[in-house]
Amino acid sequence: MSPRKKAKVDPKNAESKKTVNEEEHEEESNESEEDSSVEGSVDSSGEELLLDDISYEDSTSDEDWEVSPRKRKRPNLSSVSPSPAKSNRSASPGSAKKGKGKAKDKKNTAKRSLSFSLGISDDKWHTADEPDIEPTPPCFRPMRNPGPQLLSSASYSPLQFFQLFFSSSTMLKIVANSNAYGASVRAERNQSWKDISVKDFKSFLSMVIYMGLIKCFNITDYWKKADVYSLPYPLRVMTSRKFLNISSALHLSDPKEDAENDKKKGTPEYDRLFRIKPLYDNIRETCKTYLHPFQNISIDERMVASKARNGLKQYMKNKPTKWGYKLFVLADSLSGYTWDFFIYEGKTTHKVSDPKQRKGVGYETVMALVNEKVLGNGYKLFVDNFYTSPALFRDLLSKKIYACGTLRANRIGRLKATAPRGSIRWFRDDKLLFVEWKDRRNVLMCSSFHKAFNGDKVTRKVKGDDGVWNEEQFPIPPAVLDYNKYMGGVDLSDALIGYYTVLHKTRKWYRSFFYHFVDIAVVNAFILHKHVAKSKNQKPMTQKEFREALVSELAETEPLPLPSQVRKDAPKNLHLPKYISGDSTVGRRSCRVCHSKTPVKCVSCDASLCLVSTRNCFTIWHKEGYVKEENKKVTLKEEIKEEEVEIKVEEVEVTLDAEPEA
Repeated sequence: MSPRKKAKVDPKNAESKKTVNEEEHEEESNESEEDSSVEGSVDSSGEELLLDDISYEDSTSDEDWEVSPRKRKRPNLSSVSPSPAKSNRSASPGSAKKGKGKAKDKKNTAKRSLSFSLGISDDKWHTADEPDIEPTPPCFRPMRNPGPQLLSSASYSPLQFFQLFFSSSTMLKIVANSNAYGASVRAERNQSWKDISVKDFKSFLSMVIYMGLIKCFNITDYWKKADVYSLPYPLRVMTSRKFLNISSALHLSDPKEDAENDKKKGTPEYDRLFRIKPLYDNIRETCKTYLHPFQNISIDERMVASKARNGLKQYMKNKPTKWGYKLFVLADSLSGYTWDFFIYEGKTTHKVSDPKQRKGVGYETVMALVNEKVLGNGYKLFVDNFYTSPALFRDLLSKKIYACGTLRANRIGRLKATAPRGSIRWFRDDKLLFVEWKDRRNVLMCSSFHKAFNGDKVTRKVKGDDGVWNEEQFPIPPAVLDYNKYMGGVDLSDALIGYYTVLHKTRKWYRSFFYHFVDIAVVNAFILHKHVAKSKNQKPMTQKEFREALVSELAETEPLPLPSQVRKDAPKNLHLPKYISGDSTVGRRSCRVCHSKTPVKCVSCDASLCLVSTRNCFTIWHKEGYVKEENKKVTLKEEIKEEEVEIKVEEVEVTLDAEPEA
């Protein structure tokens, strides 16, 4: 069976969640194989599945996760072309079997996936009109109060939130191991190594987070002096050579202990995750320490993109991230807080001596992540169809953990008759509810705490016979409503990480995990900040603002002073209109332009000017060149007057000189 395709998270919508319609659409490519395999075990005379004396064994085998791509053969230079059926088919090595062998594998897979000890006939199914027994509501008793486990009276900076996950002792250990690794590598090349300090490592982390905020094609582009880039901040933090030196020497474990572990290859004592264990264990522990999840939680897988040559790498042909490392994550459904996770190491870690005791990766994953001794009782767990199985839900009920999830159609049989949209049918098997709802396609759900139907309705757009789309309401089971609301915890966490992810290409596989752990630490720190701010009725920062503040605090850089924004003094000759006497009718004077009466004058020029709709002499007067011409005229008039005065004075003097002496 090919792996389930996961819906791609839209980074523009942090509330992006997985819905049953999307999940059913993802299964569409697999339905034909599932139907054909189920038909091999279904009586042709009816729909009843004869499942007596069949013990349960989960169909989610390790082979679902060990799919690797099939290399495409180079076309031969012959004139014979491959048939469309062969050339368009993408098969994995596990499914590239011929003839009867492949059909046999399909039949065995379908047989293992049938999970009920009783036959399921149409008589066992009930309609929505038939009443269902109201299950007892879960009694929620967490081990700690849900929410941040911090002092409510204290105030925390972004750096203090981040250091809850990357403590000083953790940084000291990484710095010591990186110095030891860098010195050993340089010694092999007969070169010297200058030890890095904790301050250098903080500056390195600052730049790593900064690169998630501002994207460049190459790392060296951040220090380019070209006008196209010209980013001044990276050079204030550290040089490009220092950053690259720390990147090449970054090591999480002790190199001497690595050598001892490498000697154990091929033995059960060999630890494949040894090179990331110090930080891996620390991040998992701190995530569980500083926030206790609320009642609704979800489990899903996460892919960390990588193409490193490492046995941990997985290939998922139907995933947006096809190559990378697979993580199984338990997250809080509402906030997206990553509470616990572990790295999938392959089917070798899930082998047991007796194959009959094997219950599948999905079952073992959920049981490993859900620890009722740490979480408490009464939690509501939401999972998708890879994990859902009656055996798992019953075992979770024994721990007082309630579960809800979508179910694969070949596990309980499917309604072959055409049903109208909004149809609901259900049945109970002990404490488990199985409900089938008809939307655009059939949706199968299993729940241990829901009622079959309580009157809820959902609005859908339906195209009428006239081609016009209209809104109609259809009944919907409460299990589907809650699944759509609370299943998106891991998807929300992936979206928050994807906005400003710090992951970039590396030559060492364990450094990809280091960058992902930084992403988890930053996002979880941001979620803690939001919870604390809301508890104090304060407006929380956005994730971008949070990361910007964290970058500055890690690098210990102060913001540059902004250019002086002193308001320029108003020019002395500022031309503004003003009433001459404070009244529009009193004290009017003759306009300097049109010589009409006006009550307005210019403050700077002290010239009476008209300022009405029909006569805008104020604008004409202040046009460039007009005042100069007027000033020239005034100057000329003054000069003429002065000359006239001088002439009169001379005439008087002449007259006085001409008078006869007495």
